Amino acid sequence: MNIPGSFIPILIIGDLVLLAVIVFIVTRIIASNFKKEQQYKADGIIAAANEKSNAIELEARDKALKVLQQAEAEAARIRAEHASEEERLQRRRADLDNRVERLEQREQALNKRQSMLDRRANEVEKMYTQQMEELQNIAKMTQDEARAQLLAETEKDSRNDMARIIRQIEAEARAEGEKRARELIADAIQRVASDHVAEVTSSIVTLPNEEMKGRIVGRNGRNIRAFEQAAGVDVIVDDTPESVTVSCFDAVRREIARRALARLILDGRIHPAHIEKVLSDEQRLVDKDIEEAGEQAAYDAGVAGLHPEVTRMLGRLKYRTSYGQNQLAHAVEVSKLAAVIAAELRANVEVAKAGGLLHDLGKAMDHNTEGTHAMIGAEFAKRYGVNARVVNSIASHHHETEQDSVEAVIVEAADAISGARPGARREDLEQYIKRLRALEEVANSFKGVSQSYAIQAGREVRIIVRPEEIDDLASTRLAKDIAKQIEETMQYPGQIKVTVIRETRATEFAK
Repeated sequence: MNIPGSFIPILIIGDLVLLAVIVFIVTRIIASNFKKEQQYKADGIIAAANEKSNAIELEARDKALKVLQQAEAEAARIRAEHASEEERLQRRRADLDNRVERLEQREQALNKRQSMLDRRANEVEKMYTQQMEELQNIAKMTQDEARAQLLAETEKDSRNDMARIIRQIEAEARAEGEKRARELIADAIQRVASDHVAEVTSSIVTLPNEEMKGRIVGRNGRNIRAFEQAAGVDVIVDDTPESVTVSCFDAVRREIARRALARLILDGRIHPAHIEKVLSDEQRLVDKDIEEAGEQAAYDAGVAGLHPEVTRMLGRLKYRTSYGQNQLAHAVEVSKLAAVIAAELRANVEVAKAGGLLHDLGKAMDHNTEGTHAMIGAEFAKRYGVNARVVNSIASHHHETEQDSVEAVIVEAADAISGARPGARREDLEQYIKRLRALEEVANSFKGVSQSYAIQAGREVRIIVRPEEIDDLASTRLAKDIAKQIEETMQYPGQIKVTVIRETRATEFAK
């Protein structure tokens, strides 16, 4: 069939329209089905949600019911407890009321008894007053007088008992202390066992002949004046055969002058220029000897770590003496004694050794330094870093300051032992007599002393007292007071024993 060309586009358009209608109808059908399906699903979800909501609501109601039941049960329990507590309080209140009532009854009874006791006390007081008046009339003595007499008798008996007890305790302590001290001191002295002889620094220079005196003096005294000015000493040329005397307050200068003069005598060239050279040489030699002596002393005592200035000052003690005892040897011996005693007493041995070695360091100072040898020695040692306990041992070995340690007491004891050893020290007759007189004067200055005698070479003083003025207890106090006065006012080697004697004698004649 032949179709005209103009009709073909119409057919195509018609087909397209038909196709579009078909697509629209299909789309509507699909959309309707999808909508129905979605609506079905939504209805299912709503239904499920309603069921779940109903279940939750039921569960919440059950829980609320349980909570309500628990709250009601707890409230019931609390009400029961409150009721029980209220009942207990009621019983407690009733008990308290009963107790208060009983207390009131008891207070009334006590008041009645107190009134009765007060009446009886008044009656007893009246009876006591009447009896005291009767006793005073019988005894012809007032109550105060009787009390004073009783106290006097009691005091007298007590003082006698106190004196007896004090004597007994002191005797026991002295016996035990002396025994222990003797053992300690004997052991220390035996272990040290150093040789000690009395020594005096000699200032006498021996001459080969009498002609040497003239050479020493020189023309118009030129040599001796030059020597005295350069050496700082006095040269005494007297009638003593073949000797001259070198005199000076400073022992070091005196030693330099003595050695220089001896060297000039041996050399024979005595004139001002050579004198100055020899003195300068001897000055250096003595300074070297002093330094070596200090180091040797520290080595012998076993004390290490001292400052060079301290050892140098210590060496100057080689030319110092006390009662004829060389002070450097004395310092070494005190150090060794202190070490032995410290070891026995379990004290610090090193501190005791150093304190013993340096305790007389102040004696090496010249006379321009003010103060006691203990204080200036302690100050010098402190300046050069010596241990504080050692410094205290130096300062307190003559009780000028408080002793802070047992080592300070040991140093003091070792110093006394070294000075009191037989042959260690000596003093001339004039000083000896003066010391004995001073001892007796100190004892006689106390009230109640009749006589006093210094005996045992000044190691003991015996005091006789008036028995009507001094009783037994006062005798003990007097001995202590005199010993303390001697310690504070006198200088002496070792220790001095003070004995107070009280004696009552009754004499009668048979006719």
